[in-house]
Amino acid sequence: MPADTRRLTKAVETSARFSKQALIWLKEALPLWQRRSAAIGAQAIRELPRWRRCGAALLSQSVREWMAHRAISKGAAVAFYALFSLTPILVLAIAVAGYFFGAEAAQGRIIAQMQALIGPNGAQAVNALLAAARNTESGIIASAVATGLLLVGATSVFVEVKDSLDEMWGTNKPEASPLGMVLKTRLLCFGLVLVLAFLLLVSLVISAILGVLHDYVGGLWQVAALLLSPLASLLSFAVIASLFAVIYKMLPEAPLTWKEAWWGAAFTALLFSLGKYAIGAYLGNSGVTSSFGAAGSVIALLLWVYYSAQIFFFGAEFTRQLAVQIGSLQPAHQPAPESA
Repeated sequence: MPADTRRLTKAVETSARFSKQALIWLKEALPLWQRRSAAIGAQAIRELPRWRRCGAALLSQSVREWMAHRAISKGAAVAFYALFSLTPILVLAIAVAGYFFGAEAAQGRIIAQMQALIGPNGAQAVNALLAAARNTESGIIASAVATGLLLVGATSVFVEVKDSLDEMWGTNKPEASPLGMVLKTRLLCFGLVLVLAFLLLVSLVISAILGVLHDYVGGLWQVAALLLSPLASLLSFAVIASLFAVIYKMLPEAPLTWKEAWWGAAFTALLFSLGKYAIGAYLGNSGVTSSFGAAGSVIALLLWVYYSAQIFFFGAEFTRQLAVQIGSLQPAHQPAPESA
């Protein structure tokens, strides 16, 4: 028998032996896997009523706390501050992301996202604000003053959000000098602006990759090209959830864990993703913006921020109630235990 034939025969015998042993292992493991799967399924079915009761109690308590903490008034304050902070925030975000991708690409991405979120009127207002900020020409002193005002303006809305979250979550501010607290809060809020710029940069990178894949795969496999659209929506959801998680974790003076922050952020991002269609339908069909004439685009932007703030604060109440259930935070009516 030639050597090649012997090697081939030996390989076939070895493969048959391994296949036989694998079938034996599979036959032994399959009943165990079936029993474990049945046990897990039965446990999940038994726990389903308790999960349903806990979820309903969590949502109802979140609604009560959301109303008790005057989230409607807080949303109006956030919308007011956001109107003056939006341009500085976007200018800084475009400056960071534009360093890698170019200012035009970064601004185009932002305008496209704004148009998808708040409609063409709101996106037109944002584009006009960015154009006015970009076309300013001044000397060195005026530029330095404008830069300082830019930093203060970009952090103002986050300062208001922090104060609102501290009040809603019942947290105590640490003892420090007023100037030190102001500087610490402003630095923290400026860090959130940089996080927003980083998320914009990540969104630009992944969007560019998805665009290349769409152009390449679309000509080869039409079904694969259709799958890239849900992937882009998932990207938008991940960016929004990441921003909410960072805000819930870093802004309030509360001992919140990252796990609780991520759960609350995912819930809030889900509400935000669903609510943006309702807000867009309301702004597009109610005619409330057209009654303001030339200021209609600014009113559309204000209304979108206001309704989005309501979703954000409700998500914050849900996150707090979740943390209370887990044990990281104390209920509002129970003081924290004194340390010995």
